Amino acid sequence: MNPRSEPDQPLRDPVDAIIDQWAAARPDLDTTAMAVFGRVNRLSRTLGDLMEKTYGRFGISRGEFDVLATLRRSGEPFTLSPRQLSATLMLTTGGMTGRLDKLERAGLLRRSPDPHDRRALQVTLTEQGLRLIDEAVAAGVAVQTEALAHLNEEQAGQLADLLRLLVVGAGS
Repeated sequence: MNPRSEPDQPLRDPVDAIIDQWAAARPDLDTTAMAVFGRVNRLSRTLGDLMEKTYGRFGISRGEFDVLATLRRSGEPFTLSPRQLSATLMLTTGGMTGRLDKLERAGLLRRSPDPHDRRALQVTLTEQGLRLIDEAVAAGVAVQTEALAHLNEEQAGQLADLLRLLVVGAGS
């Protein structure tokens, strides 16, 4: 389905076809939520694939990007405990360990004993990791900005506000 339309015709996307089919099959259904979440899901999948490809150019996955970005956002000295990382990223300790192992082997972070608790570890970005995450985040933001290019600044702000309401309302 072509999303472009004639000036006097409303813009349509593949979700509209699904909504039309439900309207014919079940005219009693209010498909407003389906229209919203169908688009959110399609957008998430499409942009997720774009981000995976973007971060792949730097030799990392989206999940590995998340670890490096969390350390970068923490501020200098770019150090957090594995527990803090797991909590922020909502990962199990096993899932976190796998990511940390790969990133440490790549020289992007290092694990060291916590000087305040000899039973604990700290995870710190290396210089190489800091350079890589700064490049990767800039590339990711460029992809996201391009995806919003057909919206003006006011529309992009409204969309962000509406999605925030939805996220808060859904308890995320």
